Amino acid sequence: EISLGLVGSEMCIRDRSEIASLSFITNYLLWLIIIISTLIALLVNDKYGPGVFVSFLLGKYFHPKREERIFMFLDLRGSTTIAEKLGERRYFDFIKDVFRDSTPEVLKSKGEIYQYVGDEIVISWKKDIGTLNANCLQCFFDTQQRLLDNAAYYREKYDGIVPEFKAGLHFGFVMVGEIGIVKRDIAYSGDVLNTTARIQSKCNELGVNILLSKHLLVGLGALPNPFKPREIGEIDLRGKQHSVTLYTV
Repeated sequence: EISLGLVGSEMCIRDRSEIASLSFITNYLLWLIIIISTLIALLVNDKYGPGVFVSFLLGKYFHPKREERIFMFLDLRGSTTIAEKLGERRYFDFIKDVFRDSTPEVLKSKGEIYQYVGDEIVISWKKDIGTLNANCLQCFFDTQQRLLDNAAYYREKYDGIVPEFKAGLHFGFVMVGEIGIVKRDIAYSGDVLNTTARIQSKCNELGVNILLSKHLLVGLGALPNPFKPREIGEIDLRGKQHSVTLYTV
């Protein structure tokens, strides 16, 4: 009887051990899946920007679709001169700092950073988000203010240089979808992007920091204070058959 009792106890202990082992493996696998899923979400978020992961997961952009969007090409003023003065390594650090300071203001305006092109940031909004409280315009002025607030840092670190942006804005319909084979990306295509780039390129010539098309201004509706648009006039843009009426703010 004692022997049977010992055997029963050993079996009971062994059963508990197996259950504990099975429970550990189950928990381990569960947490492994959670961690891997979280890392994938963070990587996709870093690659494509906040809010894109769910759309990416659901295959929203697998087939091209037509969307109405606002675009802003945010370009660094005097970049060629700055690059010559700082040299390659310091200029790279300078751009990293500028992009780091600009990002919170873009996110605050609910904008999506489409891509970085050298010293330029291409930002996009869905129409209803970009026009709400003139978010697309507010983004530009908030970014400029953030750089001014950090002027002392830039002056000390980069030989007295304080970064400043110029911007062109326009909106309309674009096609958006996944492209690429070896390296996949989400890309926008359409005349809106070309026109926005051409508008931004006129800032130096017209002596202003920000230009937007009449088409966008009408889409924004009544602007909140303190935005006061001023008409520049009908401007010929390179590669465009028809002139575009531009405004500054």
